[in-house]
Amino acid sequence: MPEENPETVPLSDLRTNYYPSHYKHVFDAVDTNNDGYICVWELEDFINSSNDEVRVIPRNAVKKIHKMADKNGDQRLDYREFVKLLEHPDLEYLFGRYVTKYVDFIVPRPKRRGRLRALHPGAEPQLIDEYTCCPPPIFMFLISVLEVAFHITDEVTENNSTLSGTGITAMIFIYDPQKRAEVWRYLTYMFVHIGYTHLLVNLGVQLLLGVPLEMVHKWWRVLTIYFAGVVAGSLANSITDPTCRLAGASGGVYSLLTAHIACAIMNWSEMLFPYVQISVYGIIVVVDLGQSIYDRYFLDIASPVGISAHVGGAVAGLLVGIYILRNLQVTTTEKYIWWASLILYVVLMGGAIIMNVAWPGYFAK
Repeated sequence: MPEENPETVPLSDLRTNYYPSHYKHVFDAVDTNNDGYICVWELEDFINSSNDEVRVIPRNAVKKIHKMADKNGDQRLDYREFVKLLEHPDLEYLFGRYVTKYVDFIVPRPKRRGRLRALHPGAEPQLIDEYTCCPPPIFMFLISVLEVAFHITDEVTENNSTLSGTGITAMIFIYDPQKRAEVWRYLTYMFVHIGYTHLLVNLGVQLLLGVPLEMVHKWWRVLTIYFAGVVAGSLANSITDPTCRLAGASGGVYSLLTAHIACAIMNWSEMLFPYVQISVYGIIVVVDLGQSIYDRYFLDIASPVGISAHVGGAVAGLLVGIYILRNLQVTTTEKYIWWASLILYVVLMGGAIIMNVAWPGYFAK
């Protein structure tokens, strides 16, 4: 029996797998002037640019199609009329190829192996199906609010104290190598930021990265990754840069960056372009680390950047993300990766903790 061509699957089958929101993406793409309606020339461009195997359809024919879908006779198609046009049984072939291609580009879907497996019973799960706002993604918002509150507290109680890290909360929370016995500092330094730029950049990045993770993987997984990145950052800093004080949530932010890489690795077959996601986040990490190295060693800045804290957070986010984030379809290879990441994380964290406890003479006095 010949293979079914996934590019010509009828829209009646696609409707069982695509949600109304996907049609909205197509509608917005066709509505090139963004007026909320599809006119004749927009429909003509849509039809003639989306079907490689269909000859250019004359404008008169497009006008007839447009008029057929224009139920209220206002000479333009609203969203409801456009969806009904896409789902019209006599026009499935005309529109099916474009809808399939466009939705596949914007929505992570299973890879194809000869046919579109998402149209068959027992199809692979998709990450897009796991996004939900119930429960709401509260963790990143809560952490961000706390960081802002502590920053404002320091600035209000002592003007410009946030620029030097000498505010009332900074003195309690900041990681200070001379106060390593106060173990809470290995975590709480994330609440202290040096200046508004430092605060706003971390807030923006962690919200952009953390909220989508929460919507798929739930808040407690993101909390675990974030805190693991923060603690790993301070431990890495204590060993490789023992005289450097730490402030800021960069360890947690880096852990969120590499958690997205971990998600792509462990859900490789459930995403259409996992290598793109890995490349993008990898480039961000490398570029930002390069900038931090330049700031630390080539610029005359008052407070050195804790580069090892960034690296520690990134490593923790990758390793913890691999074994704690949701894996929609586990393969044998992924099981080995899971165990390897768990063992490596335990070894690194255990070694850092033991060194901090058992070798006090190494650290700053």
